Amino acid sequence: MVFLEINGLSSRYSSSKGPVYAVDDVDFSLEDGESIGIAGESACGKSTLGLSLIRMLSGGKTTGKIIFEDESLLDLTESDFDKKFRWKKISMIFQGAMNSLDPVFTIDEQFIEILKQHHYEGDLHKLILDAISSVSLDEHVLKKYPHELSGGMKQRVIIAMALLLKPKFVIADEPTTALDVLIQAQIVNLLKNLKKDGMSFMLITHDLAVLSEIANKIGIMYGGQMVEFGSSEEIYKNPKHPYTQGLLKSIPTLKGDIPKYIKGIPPSLLDAPTECRFIDRCPLVIEKCKQLPPKFKTDTGYVRCWLYEDK
Repeated sequence: MVFLEINGLSSRYSSSKGPVYAVDDVDFSLEDGESIGIAGESACGKSTLGLSLIRMLSGGKTTGKIIFEDESLLDLTESDFDKKFRWKKISMIFQGAMNSLDPVFTIDEQFIEILKQHHYEGDLHKLILDAISSVSLDEHVLKKYPHELSGGMKQRVIIAMALLLKPKFVIADEPTTALDVLIQAQIVNLLKNLKKDGMSFMLITHDLAVLSEIANKIGIMYGGQMVEFGSSEEIYKNPKHPYTQGLLKSIPTLKGDIPKYIKGIPPSLLDAPTECRFIDRCPLVIEKCKQLPPKFKTDTGYVRCWLYEDK
């Protein structure tokens, strides 16, 4: 059963130089219990996609369709979305933990504020303790102010806050970035266990190895578009888009293969190109690449590349 369906999702920011097309015509769907990994270079639209789904896009406008449990989220008023979905059914682990916590309140006060805002009537203290312990933090952290915590501890507090009301879908934007290797492993195991319990994730990360452990489906973002979408198995074993192939070749392997980098830089999103957005960096360019490619079906998803027009 499909519980999340995204159709033609586009988000753009206004700037003094014109509109910035940060996300352009993204489609994907998830069934109950499935998770999706979003990968791509910096400034390709990954975080904007996550913020669009939870309707927290500051200074931007989102169009298209977001259907969550048969309800169109973009058609709801802000008040209705806040009461019914935000943090209760959909939450987000933000990448910038240092900017996500209020410096004048203790951690405990900030947890309590979330619960009061969403009219939680159960045992507040027990729920908060469960959330904190799930990310390997001690109770004494609750009485501290954000500046008294390390970067890794603050990141874990943000993760605990996102999981507080046990939402069905969690958008995790680089959740392990500020953590050391041991804590990263703990957080990945936590996400895997939550996934076993029925929670679904959108995991945004540069670490393709982490995606392989958690995500059932993977979307590769480039230049604001999802250039390839499919099952994890298909993406890793049979990547189709030249950009996806380049990303996978850039990862060091145990075989000792020398990683290869993708030459060039991503396109500007100030003025959306009318040609394939990877054309200046692609080693397989053909004449048709001067046109923006549509989505061509693959075994488990789609790819935006003219090389697959007749396949």
